[in-house]
Amino acid sequence: MRPGVQSPEKELRFTRSGQAVIFWLLAAMLAGTAVTLGLTSLYRDINPDVPHPAWMLLPLVAAIFLLRLAVRMTRHAYLILTPMGVEIFPLWRPEQGMRLVLWQEIDAVEFDERMTHMTLHFDAAKTSGVHVSLRPIRAGLREVLAKAVRGRVGG
Repeated sequence: MRPGVQSPEKELRFTRSGQAVIFWLLAAMLAGTAVTLGLTSLYRDINPDVPHPAWMLLPLVAAIFLLRLAVRMTRHAYLILTPMGVEIFPLWRPEQGMRLVLWQEIDAVEFDERMTHMTLHFDAAKTSGVHVSLRPIRAGLREVLAKAVRGRVGG
């Protein structure tokens, strides 16, 4: 729970779980490569052409980095709908880069036909606003987001 949140039960949180899937898979593949290199190095005395055990460190370090990134994407919020408005968090340094769009600022909302982008318009002429990519959110949750935002904004 974030400090200062009075009623977390009144907010809808959307994470980057749709985007994290590829990082989970890449981390698993690299970890498997590291284990394979480590196990084959046991046979260096039989076959000297087998790579040195130190070669397993490269995919292992990359797997650890991708694993941490996947966990971060899965656990931390990307969009939060609160009673105050829509909070948009970047992947890196979310505390400094967080953007709060108040419900009073939003005149209309638009979603593209594939539900991959959301536009929050600040005026009726649709000359200013915020474009948000919905690709990081799992496809099944994009409809829930659209229904919630349209229900609040009415557009």
